Amino acid sequence: MRSLVSLLGIALTSSAAFAQLPVETHPQQLELLAGTDPQLVANKKLVFDFWREVLQAHHVDRAADYLDEGYIQHNPTVSTGRAAFIDFFGRLPRNEVKPTIDDLVSIVAERDLVVLAFRRELPDLEHEGQTYTTTWFDMLRIANGKIIEHWDYGTKE
Repeated sequence: MRSLVSLLGIALTSSAAFAQLPVETHPQQLELLAGTDPQLVANKKLVFDFWREVLQAHHVDRAADYLDEGYIQHNPTVSTGRAAFIDFFGRLPRNEVKPTIDDLVSIVAERDLVVLAFRRELPDLEHEGQTYTTTWFDMLRIANGKIIEHWDYGTKE
C-alpha cells in the first residue's frame, strides 16, 4: 500500500514530465481524400475544395458551387443561409487559392458527415510568452452534392 501511495505521489508531482505532444499537420493532405467508398471520397473532396477556395481564400463567388441555399450554420457569429454566409465572408480580402488547407490534421467522412481536424496554436496563460497546440474540429453535412449544415467551435467574443 505504501508503494502505491508513493507511486501516486510521484505521478502527481511530475506531471510536467508527461506534457502533451504538439499537434502535427498532415504532410500529404491529398492522401486524406482517398477511400474505397466513392460517395465518401466525393464528400471529402467537396469539403476540401470548399475550405480551400471559399473559407480560406475568401472566393465567395464560388460559394454556390458548394453550399446549399438553405445552408444551416451553428456558429453563433455567422447567420444561417448561403446569402448570409456570402455577406459575412465577402467582407474579407480575397487570397490566392492554395493546394492545401492551412493547419489541417485530418479529414474523416462517415454517412453524410465530413469532419476536419485542425492544429491550433494558442497562448499558454500559465506561461507568459509561450504557446501550446491543440486540435479544433469542424463538421459539415452533405446532401445532393452540396454542404447543407456546419458545426464548429465558434464562440462569441
